[in-house]
Amino acid sequence: IIISLPLSFHLTNLGCDEYLGSGQAMDACGVCGGDNTTCRLVSGVFKHSLSKVGYHKIVEIPEGATKINVTEMVKSRNYLALRSRSGRSIINGNWAIDRPGKYQGGGTMFTYRRPNEISSTAGESFLAEGPTNEILEVYMIFQQPNPGVHYEYILPSEKTVGPQQPNHRPEENTVTGQGGYDHHSNARQENVDTAGGGRYPTRLPDNQVPVIQPPRREREHNWKMTGVTECSASCGKGFRYPVFHCVHRLNHVQASDALCDSSSRPSAPEEACNLQPCPAFWDIGEWSECSKTCGLGMQHRQVLCRQVYANRTLNVHTSRCRHLERPETASTCQLKICSEWQIRSEWTACSVPCGLGQRSREVRCVSNVGDFVPDEECNMNLRPVDVENCDMGACAKSWFYTDWGNKCSAECGMGVRTRGVLCLTNHVSNLPLEKCGSERPADSQVCNNGPCENRIEWFTGPWSQCSAECGAGSQQRSVVCLMRSDEGFTVMPPYECSSLERPLGQQSCHLEACGAKWYHTDWSACSKTCEGGFRVREVRCLTDDMLSSEGCDQQLRPAEREECSPEPCVPSIDENCKDNYYNCNVVVQARLCVYDYYKTTCCASCSRVAHRQSTPRGRS
Repeated sequence: IIISLPLSFHLTNLGCDEYLGSGQAMDACGVCGGDNTTCRLVSGVFKHSLSKVGYHKIVEIPEGATKINVTEMVKSRNYLALRSRSGRSIINGNWAIDRPGKYQGGGTMFTYRRPNEISSTAGESFLAEGPTNEILEVYMIFQQPNPGVHYEYILPSEKTVGPQQPNHRPEENTVTGQGGYDHHSNARQENVDTAGGGRYPTRLPDNQVPVIQPPRREREHNWKMTGVTECSASCGKGFRYPVFHCVHRLNHVQASDALCDSSSRPSAPEEACNLQPCPAFWDIGEWSECSKTCGLGMQHRQVLCRQVYANRTLNVHTSRCRHLERPETASTCQLKICSEWQIRSEWTACSVPCGLGQRSREVRCVSNVGDFVPDEECNMNLRPVDVENCDMGACAKSWFYTDWGNKCSAECGMGVRTRGVLCLTNHVSNLPLEKCGSERPADSQVCNNGPCENRIEWFTGPWSQCSAECGAGSQQRSVVCLMRSDEGFTVMPPYECSSLERPLGQQSCHLEACGAKWYHTDWSACSKTCEGGFRVREVRCLTDDMLSSEGCDQQLRPAEREECSPEPCVPSIDENCKDNYYNCNVVVQARLCVYDYYKTTCCASCSRVAHRQSTPRGRS
């Protein structure tokens, strides 16, 4: 990070020595007429990735620091906190978030800023002119990923104290939790070499603190432990630290810390204290975006009752925060003044000269600076009417008609031609014919295409009734070839009209659906050729769509089986038994088969007679 400081301020008339025209100016070190060699700039960025909610140390600001600036690089839900080395809270200590403002501490006045504008991305900051009279510690109250914190301050050149960065410790030894202060650092340190007269800071590698050798002189003052600090947290586990003061090595009288070697200042492990749970507190989230882009809207935020216990922050029931006033969860907001509707023109003339028409005017949505903007930016419920009906009075009524049609209804002889006739007003559609009052123009007239000279044509009769009582059927009509002349019509053979398209003589017809009906197949062959055979057929109830149904009348169901071949069976006759006489039927009728001669001569006929006589009679 390269940081430049203004090295001088030039006043036209009054110098910093309060003499007019002296030309003396204050340098960056605050020395009137100085050359920027009496101080140095210390700066860095804290960018450590944190994982536990709580206080985490960023940097220590030494005694005597001026022009202090600690700024969060991007707005976040984290907070900055400041306390003295002795443990006294200055800003945002003990889990109490202070309002932005001015706070006294370390011998100087700190300005605490926390931008609240929704559109702002600036983070919060501490600013102080200094000088400080004790070591101050800067912390981050971690709640979400660290976006980075930039810090800088100026020290007198004779001080050998570098930026006091805490050493990074392993995660398991990290002290987190609300009220406790965790120590991390990966800040990048920069130092100003003032020997060259105010040059820019020299960049050092990440995590490297500039080592400045103390002057080689005998020290008359040493560090001495004189007590411990107050606990850093009143609850939820805090820490206290040993307090060291600079004393004279002989008489142990306390002196300024600047007289002791800061690099040899002892460090002792912190001691946990105040382990009891903290009181519940309201954890306030960020405001949501305004519900309206202009005009009065609403914004909301989440407010949770939380409590720190055993280094963890837990959500608890709101009753535990009843000792505190609950922050508002909703608030009104206004980002800008809304646009408004403006009427930009007078009404136009009515769209019709008579009767009912429409007229319009221009209505535009105009921003608060006078620009036209889309209608959606104005309140549509308040939009002025831009189209309305207008009545120009009744229009005159008249008969309107077309030209006569060119086609006569008859190709020869007398016929009729027509035209359209309407009663209209000038701008109103078709009216009932009686509205025009006066005599209605004729819509048909006689026409004659000349005498019919032996014209041959197909003529058709009317269609017959449908062949079915319901469902699909067919109908017929007569189609004849006729010759027409002035004397009348003459029937001609069909071939005389063969050059003309013959009209249909049959067409299908469809009546309302019949519903379910019985259908059956043909009878099968008889099971026997004689004496008590039977035959069968399949019967089904089907709808018009040929789907099976149970809606047929069972009393009308056709028979599925019947008897057949009732004739008595004739026994098989020997193939050698045959009639040798051509007139054997006479022999049978004369009852001559009782004689052996005729029984042999007419064997077949006599055998049939014998079978009939042996068959019992009277079968039912």
